[in-house]
Amino acid sequence: MSNTIEAIHLLQGKLESLLSNYEFLKNENEILLQSNTKLQHQIIEREKLIAEQKKQYDLLKIAKTIEGSSTNTRDTKLKINALIREIDKCIIQLHE
Repeated sequence: MSNTIEAIHLLQGKLESLLSNYEFLKNENEILLQSNTKLQHQIIEREKLIAEQKKQYDLLKIAKTIEGSSTNTRDTKLKINALIREIDKCIIQLHE
């Protein structure tokens, strides 16, 4: 009978250890999930910022090209023509 009591106590100790490990891992997982979510939000915000800065860069590039330095007259004409085509497409879509 003493062996069964010892076996029960040993089993109880192992169960308590397993439950303790389970709770620790559960809490750690929760912390990691929160951290992951926070980092994903940061990535999204940075991607938005990069997209916005790229748009600003492209606009600045167009403005510099339109400014009309003598070395970029061909580029300036191409940009203006592209902008006119875009405006024409928008006007056609508005009339439809």
